[in-house]
Amino acid sequence: MTQEEYKTILRTAIGNEVEAYEFYKGVSEKASDIVIKKMFSQLAAEEQGHQKLIEGFLTGDFSTMHFHESPDYKISETVEKPKLSVNMKPADAIALAMKNEEEAMNMYTEFANASVDQAQKKIFQDLSAMEKGHKIKLEEYYVNIAFAEVW
Repeated sequence: MTQEEYKTILRTAIGNEVEAYEFYKGVSEKASDIVIKKMFSQLAAEEQGHQKLIEGFLTGDFSTMHFHESPDYKISETVEKPKLSVNMKPADAIALAMKNEEEAMNMYTEFANASVDQAQKKIFQDLSAMEKGHKIKLEEYYVNIAFAEVW
């Protein structure tokens, strides 16, 4: 992979983080439920942090990233991706966010698998782990909202 190809991938990743931030921020501003509002506000802040982290890679700041491995129950993989709408139900907004995180996780995993350079591979594995963490957090909220009868 050339340095320019690597930068293009990072720019795409930054665009994805900005898109996720804007979606989460929008949901947090429109949500009436205080728990949903807070959750999406926190996710927006985390996506902003991811954006800054990836931007650091473009300028050469390759700080080390470490993440805890979380169990993945793959709930997202069993849910269809809803269409974005201003009148989304909370469960649908969470499902959409969950699917977006799943797609980002898979994209970074593919980049890691395609990487020959071990440092580059590690960066993409860590980015995938970040997105997996978000996906798992959203899956927990989704189960609690979409399947309220469980409680």
